[in-house]
Amino acid sequence: MEEDLFQLRQLPVVKFRRTGESARSEDDAASGEHDVQIEGVRVGLEAVELDDGAAVPKEFANPTDDTFMVEDAVEAIGFGRFQWKLSVLTGLAWMADAMEMMILSILAPQLHCEWRLPSWQVALLTSVVFIGMMSSSTLWGNISDQYGRKTGLKISVFWTLYYGILSAFAPVYSWILVLRGLVGFGIGGVPQSVTLYAEFLPMKARAKCILLIEVFWAIGTVFEVLLAVFVMPSLGWRWLLLLSAAPLLVFAVLCFWLPESARYDVLSGNQEKAIATLKRIATENGAPMPLGKLIISRQVSEDRGKMRDLFTPHFRWTTLLLWFIWFSNAFSYYGLVLLTTELFQAGDVCSISSRKKAVEAKCSLACEYLSKEDYMDLLWTTLSEFPGVLVTLWVIDRLGRKKTMALCFVIFSLCSLLLFICIGRNVLTLLLFIARAFISGGFQAAYVYTPEVYPTATRALGLGTCSGMARVGALITPFIAQVMLESSVYLTLAVYSGCCLLAALASCFLPIETKGRALQESSHREWGQEMVGRGTNSTGVPRSNSGSQE
Repeated sequence: MEEDLFQLRQLPVVKFRRTGESARSEDDAASGEHDVQIEGVRVGLEAVELDDGAAVPKEFANPTDDTFMVEDAVEAIGFGRFQWKLSVLTGLAWMADAMEMMILSILAPQLHCEWRLPSWQVALLTSVVFIGMMSSSTLWGNISDQYGRKTGLKISVFWTLYYGILSAFAPVYSWILVLRGLVGFGIGGVPQSVTLYAEFLPMKARAKCILLIEVFWAIGTVFEVLLAVFVMPSLGWRWLLLLSAAPLLVFAVLCFWLPESARYDVLSGNQEKAIATLKRIATENGAPMPLGKLIISRQVSEDRGKMRDLFTPHFRWTTLLLWFIWFSNAFSYYGLVLLTTELFQAGDVCSISSRKKAVEAKCSLACEYLSKEDYMDLLWTTLSEFPGVLVTLWVIDRLGRKKTMALCFVIFSLCSLLLFICIGRNVLTLLLFIARAFISGGFQAAYVYTPEVYPTATRALGLGTCSGMARVGALITPFIAQVMLESSVYLTLAVYSGCCLLAALASCFLPIETKGRALQESSHREWGQEMVGRGTNSTGVPRSNSGSQE
């Protein structure tokens, strides 16, 4: 006991709080001091202010901090073994999502010829997946806010796995249309893995970790193309659909290890479960748990997952602008994926422009299947996802989330306009490579920004509705990239370029910059609250208004 007291006397005693939310009594506020008695030893609290993005030092998880929130615990425990495991598991979900998306650009030319489908039916086969995703995204967000992130994610994964395997046995077009639509319905819940993942990450590591998870998306797209190179010529598209479900199967087996979000548990009144989860993380990471009582912010549990919360004066403009940004991201990203196979089959933009309706002649059993050269060029453009992640990773904490998204949209628009020129296949591949790198970077920045900007009570719903708007863009894009393309390649490129320029403006007009900010627990608190020290001389801790929407 004496030894413990001696160690306590040597340590600076620090009380962390969030700007705008004081735990001091009125007497403390009047006197300007807050002292702690330790067996007759009077110790003044030393003021400590943390830099933007800095984690709470582990040694400050001290016995004088009688209350703490989940955010405080996550910051004190830090990043460790638990987060690495969670990164791999979340990455598997993203890898599976990417493969299901990438398969659309490979399956379309195959069924176009094998089943002699007109171009509108080929486009509908792609669109029906996004119809399913669009119709379910908000539903999965509501389920995740009402019943837990883990529950929503598990149901969506098992749903997608079941119908993904069934679609490989579709006998006719109508069957595969329905089954792929049901696959899309399940995929709509996969983005909730980002909600769960982000809520376990300390502030300093959040942006980098969410971006690194996108590496698994890139791995998934590359793996799908490589799988198609070896499977399609010998085994056909049915085996490709079956083997593409492998990452989902692995995730389904391992997902029982996933804990429920501690933030969600606290908000739903399960403090004991939240403490057990935090203790588990602290044990795995070999870090101390903050001592004291786990408390909840003022927002009550019945406010969870309500659509009206996205349209309060505080978040109205953010929600509307984010919806358009997500729409543009998906519209342009998936449009580019579909355009890539069309452009490679034609050779260049001018070839498509000159042939126009001659494409109808290719509906025979010997028509234009993707060649090995097409697959290799598709692989090269798919590899652009990796530099896209690295560029975004380098830029996002320097320029901020908003400027990063705007930069990505502008560069994509520029590359789209350069495709107006009659260029050779090598230059075409290079421009498509750059365009895909930056539009995927914009998508990644949106995935970082969105969970950061909404509070815990509506985070899953906010991400779900944004994902739903993305699916609207993805639903429309096949009719631009595959149907409109037959009429005018230049009009098609102009549509994508113009949409992204508008999205760049929308990114600049977002009212909140989330760089270096903690995750919000409640919409009733002032946004952008940071953890700062409180001491005897801290009579006026400056408030941070940079995140507010006036």
